[in-house]
Amino acid sequence: MNVYICIGSSCYLKGSRDIITILERLINIHNVKDKVTLMGSFCMGHCVEGVCCKIDDQIYSLTPAKTEEFFVKEILGRLNK
Repeated sequence: MNVYICIGSSCYLKGSRDIITILERLINIHNVKDKVTLMGSFCMGHCVEGVCCKIDDQIYSLTPAKTEEFFVKEILGRLNK
């Protein structure tokens, strides 16, 4: 699974680096490094809503505080199906 995180200037200022760090930690903790690849991306066109993240064709808006919840629901949830 490829997970794209926007690293453009607007998302960077909203915490994309923190979100990447949190996701890297969670990927290691849950031992899914062989199943999940984090990839940087530039603007996805939803800058107003938060840090953009994309899995498949679905775009999400994240904050550092909501990243763990997102990981459990959207990433682990998809892997466990």
